[in-house]
Amino acid sequence: MGLLQEGQIIRGTYDVELLLGEGAFAEVYRVKHRFLGRQAMKVFKLIGMTVEETEKMLDEPIMLSRIGHPNIVRVFDANVTETSRGVCGFFTMEYVAGGNLEKFWRSHGARFVPVETSVEVMRQVCRGLAVAHGETPPIVHRDIKPQNILVGYDATGLNARVSDFGLAKRVNPLTLMASARGTRVFKSPEALSDWQSDSCAGDVWALGMTLYLLLTDRLPFSDQADFDDVDMTRFEKPLIPPSRLNVEVNAALDEIVFRALAMDPSARYPSAKDLLADLMRWRPKPLQPTGKDRDGGRPSDVSKSALGMHSPIDAQTGRRMATDAVRLAREKGRLAEAADLMEEAFNKWPDLRDEYEYQVRVWRRGIAM
Repeated sequence: MGLLQEGQIIRGTYDVELLLGEGAFAEVYRVKHRFLGRQAMKVFKLIGMTVEETEKMLDEPIMLSRIGHPNIVRVFDANVTETSRGVCGFFTMEYVAGGNLEKFWRSHGARFVPVETSVEVMRQVCRGLAVAHGETPPIVHRDIKPQNILVGYDATGLNARVSDFGLAKRVNPLTLMASARGTRVFKSPEALSDWQSDSCAGDVWALGMTLYLLLTDRLPFSDQADFDDVDMTRFEKPLIPPSRLNVEVNAALDEIVFRALAMDPSARYPSAKDLLADLMRWRPKPLQPTGKDRDGGRPSDVSKSALGMHSPIDAQTGRRMATDAVRLAREKGRLAEAADLMEEAFNKWPDLRDEYEYQVRVWRRGIAM
């Protein structure tokens, strides 16, 4: 049983619509604010939290939200509420209908995410993280992974946002390590050896892990994540260049990935800003003489199982959702809702992106078609 129930009203302001997901220390719901529309609400599992304790957990994400960077998820409110298990703290943040980067990656099914798309997503993530790394003292995320990167559309196109700043260090690291699926997998070798050694370079390692996954459908040092294993011997395996697994990756991108995943933290990019600089300089392979569209994504020789099994893509459901979204877009005042539904449909059936991406971008500008 979840902490909240669909239809429940929170503090007279938020109508709980849907459970979006669950992590080691919180559940995430889609809620509808009485005046401001849809938001995401993260409810902490720890029972008996006070408003002051909730706000203390959120000091860094709230501060970063005030900067207003487009690649950092905005936090709106923090408070406590009665749940099925007792009083728990919660906070609300902007709702991204497309979901997280893991869903975006899985939605490409048996094909790689196009290399240029992967690089652009990571550029945007680096822009957001660079703001945190540039603070005095630097704010280290500590839990960069696909589940903490949200991907959706705005008026300019695909937009990636970093979420959950500062939360990883606020919980018991032993509890998080024991139950947070995927967290260990993206931790740097030095952080696995010493949980007090997180740094900007540790965040860069997690960025490198994420980029490698997007490019190859694999994790760098194992075929599939063992979420309970902290065996350091896995790092003794030589790193396979992404270009050997995906022909669209060139040598320049191999070099970027290798530096981000350097075993010695001093040999890595020191911060997200430095990694971003090389990603901005990177250029893709030229088009083949056949003129094949590079953005189509080539077939992958492995399934999207590196992060565990997940619900398969579903063409029939995706098409139905897309049809409903088009219908909603014709109704007055429902463009935002239509865009949300279409983004959810993209994750069900990736072919819909090519067909409806332009409409979503236009809807996000408030223009009906």
